[in-house]
Amino acid sequence: MKKAANVKEKVKVKAKKEEGTVEKAKTRYSDEELEEFRQIILSKLEKAQNDLKLLTESYTTGNDHDTNDTSPTFKVLEEGYQVFSKEENSKFAARQSKFIKALENALIRIENKSYGICRVTGKLIPKDRLRIVPHATLSIEAKRNQATAPVQPPSQLAPNF
Repeated sequence: MKKAANVKEKVKVKAKKEEGTVEKAKTRYSDEELEEFRQIILSKLEKAQNDLKLLTESYTTGNDHDTNDTSPTFKVLEEGYQVFSKEENSKFAARQSKFIKALENALIRIENKSYGICRVTGKLIPKDRLRIVPHATLSIEAKRNQATAPVQPPSQLAPNF
C-alpha cells in the first residue's frame, strides 16, 4: 500500500510541475518574426508598385508626338480592342492600388506590433499563411466563417411613402 501511495504522490508532483511549465499562448509575433514579415512585405510592395506603374502607363495616353490620334483609321475592330484593353488595364491598376494599400496597412500593423493577429478571433494567424498572403487580417477559420455566414439584406436608407 505504501508503494501505491508513493506512486500517486509522485504522479501528483509531476502533474504540478508540468502545470507550472505550461507556456502561455502566444499573443503576438516576436520582433524578429515581425522583421521577417516586414522584409517580405517590402519586397512585394516594391514589385506591386512597379506593376502598377506599368499598368498605368499602358492605359494612359502618353505624349508620343505620333499620328495615332490624328490620322484617319479604318480599323474599327482594332480600335475597339484597344479601348477594351485600356479599360481592363485600368481595372487591373485599381486592383493593384488596393493591394498596395493593403500592404502599406500591414506595415503599419507591424509598427504597432499588432501584425498577424486575426481581427475576428484575436488568435495569431499562422506564419505560413502570412508568408503567402502577407496582408491577411483574418485567420483561415475566420475567413471560412465569413464565407459561410448568411448575407444580411441591406438596410433601407429612406422610408417608403
